Amino acid sequence: MAEKTMNHNEQEEMVPAVGEGGRESAKAFDPETATREDWEALLARKDQEIAELKDKMLRLAADMENTRKRLERERSEAICFANESILRELLSVVDNLERAIQHGESESDPERLLEGVRMTHKNFLDILAKFGCTPFESRGKSFDPNFHEAILQQESRDHPPNTVIAEYQKGYLLNERLLRPALVVVSRAQDDSGRDAPAGSEPNATAPQTGE
Repeated sequence: MAEKTMNHNEQEEMVPAVGEGGRESAKAFDPETATREDWEALLARKDQEIAELKDKMLRLAADMENTRKRLERERSEAICFANESILRELLSVVDNLERAIQHGESESDPERLLEGVRMTHKNFLDILAKFGCTPFESRGKSFDPNFHEAILQQESRDHPPNTVIAEYQKGYLLNERLLRPALVVVSRAQDDSGRDAPAGSEPNATAPQTGE
């Protein structure tokens, strides 16, 4: 079968329509043959497209601003109430301390008061552990400036030099990261005379550096 050859007019009639919203087909506007009315109609369509795009941009900007405000509000609330859980748990410690004070004022048995304080202390440590805060043991271990802060050096014949022999303040970790260093007393070698330093006196050597 012979191939049908389309003339120029037939090709123009088969050009598909472009765009949406009542836009005319591509053959409806020819820059070479367009009249003034055709140009004005084209400009009107473009103005409408620009207006639609501007409206869309304004809506997007408004949505972004609303999202920013919402995130900022949620962030502010999160900061204000970040400690709500741990504070609620600590209220039980306050309750126990208040009961201990009441018993101490009404009873003369110091042993029962001491037992109540021990229970409150354990309750407090359990709450701290629940939130990842745990104490670490320092006595008998080598001095580590990453975890210990030496407040005194003391000569000792029973411990190797640079060993923690006393703890003035316990150190704590928060999720395996140092929260507070332990304040410790560190051993040092005896002087040449072999005599211990007088009890309660501070040796003339300075405390080791803590690395701060």
